[in-house]
Amino acid sequence: MALYRFRVTFEDYDDVSREVDIKSTQTFADLHHAIHQSIGFNPDYSSSFYISNDQWTKGEEIAFKPNERKANRGITLMENAKLSNFIDDPHQKFYYTSNFERPFDFHVELVKILDETPGTSYPATVRSSGEPPKQFGNVYNTTVATAANEDFDFLNEMEYNPEETEDFEEVSESGGSSREEGDDSENHEEDEFGGDFSDDDFSDDENRSGRGRNDDY
Repeated sequence: MALYRFRVTFEDYDDVSREVDIKSTQTFADLHHAIHQSIGFNPDYSSSFYISNDQWTKGEEIAFKPNERKANRGITLMENAKLSNFIDDPHQKFYYTSNFERPFDFHVELVKILDETPGTSYPATVRSSGEPPKQFGNVYNTTVATAANEDFDFLNEMEYNPEETEDFEEVSESGGSSREEGDDSENHEEDEFGGDFSDDDFSDDENRSGRGRNDDY
């Protein structure tokens, strides 16, 4: 009996890969569970394989626990889909999405067609490389970290730098600011100074005009 060897890699984690051997007569549901077992994920969530080309473009969908809309459309179910019925290329590719609520995307590629080894239970993981991400841990930690950062930023916004207090105006007993009072006193001094000049100019004009009249006499 023919045996398929699939290389499975995370789309966003190139250094994590698994190779899984599975019988040609087994189903996509068997492959789905084998992939999850190889990376330590819980398989009991809605997922789908898509027949793909070399550019990993999604084609026909083969679903596990589809939603009502997909089920009503008559989508192909993994448990009813034998692998050999969808393999027409020695390097057949499938795009695979696990758990649509918290999705991870995979590239699944047929790399070898072998003969079954007697006494071996299939599917079987034959090669493993890299540590997979946590299925849910990253989402939880990100949420907690975000909330903590928001609280921290809020507290920071409530604080101020003591050095910045120089920019605050001190309020005087009369209710005005010290800066305003200083401006008023400066303006007052300028007015008095300016007034002195005005008086001097006026006196000089009188003296000049007086001298002119005396000269006429």
